[in-house]
Amino acid sequence: MGEEHPLPSPPRPVEGHLTPKPPSGAGSVEKVKSMDVDPVPSPISAPKPSWFTPIRLLVIFCVINLINYLDRGAIASNGVNGSRKTCTKNGKCSPGTGIQGDFDLNNFTDGVVSSAFMVGLLVASPMFASLTKRVNPFRLIGVGLSVWTIATAGCGFSKNFWSIAIFRMLVGVGEASFISLAAPFIDDNAPPAKKTFWLGAFYMCIPTGIAVGYVYGGLCGGYNWRLAFWVEAVLMLPFAILGFVMKPLQLKGFSPVGSKTALTYAEDGTENQGGELSSREAVADQNSKRFGSTDARNECIVIRFLKDMKILLLDQVYIVNVLGYIAYNFVVGAYSYWGPKAGYNIYHMKNADYTFGGITVVCGILGSLAGGFALDYMTSTISNAFKLLSMTTLFGAIFCLAAFCFKSLIAYVIIFSIGELLIFATQAPVNFVCLHCVTPSLRPLSMAMSTVCIHIFGDVPSSPLVGLLQDHLNNWRKTALILTSILFVAAAIWFIGIFLHSVDRFNEESKNPVTTTDRSNTITSAEVKKKTETA
Repeated sequence: MGEEHPLPSPPRPVEGHLTPKPPSGAGSVEKVKSMDVDPVPSPISAPKPSWFTPIRLLVIFCVINLINYLDRGAIASNGVNGSRKTCTKNGKCSPGTGIQGDFDLNNFTDGVVSSAFMVGLLVASPMFASLTKRVNPFRLIGVGLSVWTIATAGCGFSKNFWSIAIFRMLVGVGEASFISLAAPFIDDNAPPAKKTFWLGAFYMCIPTGIAVGYVYGGLCGGYNWRLAFWVEAVLMLPFAILGFVMKPLQLKGFSPVGSKTALTYAEDGTENQGGELSSREAVADQNSKRFGSTDARNECIVIRFLKDMKILLLDQVYIVNVLGYIAYNFVVGAYSYWGPKAGYNIYHMKNADYTFGGITVVCGILGSLAGGFALDYMTSTISNAFKLLSMTTLFGAIFCLAAFCFKSLIAYVIIFSIGELLIFATQAPVNFVCLHCVTPSLRPLSMAMSTVCIHIFGDVPSSPLVGLLQDHLNNWRKTALILTSILFVAAAIWFIGIFLHSVDRFNEESKNPVTTTDRSNTITSAEVKKKTETA
């Protein structure tokens, strides 16, 4: 099963059969085009094993995601974000540090710097999702990562509040393409029995990246906070180049325009590493160019976007999932930005960046992987995903709320760690629902609009609002308790999703395809298994 066999050569025509021959002469091309018979495709040699296997695709995407969120953790760290200049009643003033100190920002404007990143992300995400109808999604990721690299380097050269705010917006624009398109690529190429586990591994990089960013930011802050952004840009540069030099993959539900097919797995778990179009796919590609839906291709991108948005807005499962995700992300977003400062002020942590970062990285890795594994074990259905989401969020909220009630640092660390472990178990299930409650061609837009909503109504307002609440209360413990209680709202919303009628639409075709509806755009697991057995 695991060995690669050459594709069987097409049978040679037997002499005497009425096989149509292409007419000779100068007008032969025109005569062939006028005939209703397609030219017989030439034999295709056995594909060579591809270096770009599904597992390597997952690893590359995980590293990119890690760098993205390392940046978010770094800007929230005490080393990079810093603190304002403070003055005592006697008139003695201590100089500020980091971004907040250099640009003399209060807590509200400091929160705006974090939210500026989201503005670019929110505007660009739907645009990149819509462009997948016309431009290869793999190339769009390369474009986005290039913008991200340049903008991140620019953050290190910023001179004031407005310059760093603008560069942070551009960082968001660069990340938008990857956020919208990476998960569908992983969903296409993961083994059928481990789809949610692979998504968990990918989304594990969110808390891990943020946590590593806290530590990384603290280290860079000891030298110069600008250094953190310059190093990030260097780390991302090779992946930005990779997006242009590699032969691109193609998403399920879209036409293969000069790209490889998905590096799918057979049902028994063996990889299809060929990477080239099969003979059947080559014919399908030729036919799609001749008979593809020209009207759909030429349709105004705005009209197509509005039609797709109408489908999403009428999908109750999608709406309930995103509403719960908004409430969840409101809390988690504020945790990620204000967590180190809250820990420093409540429990007088000398190394708040390292302590909070260590808790987050361990709980993020274990929780995200456990959530994906649990849903695969339960059988990956949308209903089971909602059960897992509501229960883990409910108990996670209870533990996190209880943690802030303790005055002992040791008790806080233990109980809060359990709470974070449960909270991070939601990452794979919530994105599984976003990917599987819509048809394949709507997945990029589904992920993009989910990202837009959880940020514009979640962590974009949460950072400045929590800062404003803290300015009013001047008590980090009360602020943390009020913030954590919102997790109960998320658990209640996801609990409603259990009772909704849900259908997994991963294998359905779009009713309004952008190109041909022929499913030979990608090799399905059943076809791979059949080819392997008959070879």
